[in-house]
Amino acid sequence: LSLYSSPARETKYVENPQTELEEGVSRLRHAMEPYTAWCQVYNALCSDFFSEGYEFLQKPPAGFYPRLGVIGFAGIIGLFLARGSKIKKLVYPASLMGIATSMYYPQQAVAIAKVAGTQLYDWSLQGYIAVESLWKDN
Repeated sequence: LSLYSSPARETKYVENPQTELEEGVSRLRHAMEPYTAWCQVYNALCSDFFSEGYEFLQKPPAGFYPRLGVIGFAGIIGLFLARGSKIKKLVYPASLMGIATSMYYPQQAVAIAKVAGTQLYDWSLQGYIAVESLWKDN
């Protein structure tokens, strides 16, 4: 038993009022919430992609680095040949790297060419239809 009696405590929680800075940060956090959720998803996908890429580079297939060197060198030659024009600087390296890549990976090049050909056909057909409808309207 205690010798002294303690008075009953009446506690009351009082929250400090938010400052203008805290209110601004709170509004900013609520406004950015959808974007941060998107960034978290993006970060998870990228981390998976880069971890798989890192594992691939740790144990590459036979002849991967020499092929990568030839493809990169083709891009450098394309940059060297494309002096003067900005369009050439985009087209030449990409074209030469594409040609070098298709020499080493012919099945993948054929698959990509088929998809690109179908897309190009679809786009040209849509353009033709648009021009034809404009021509008929006038």
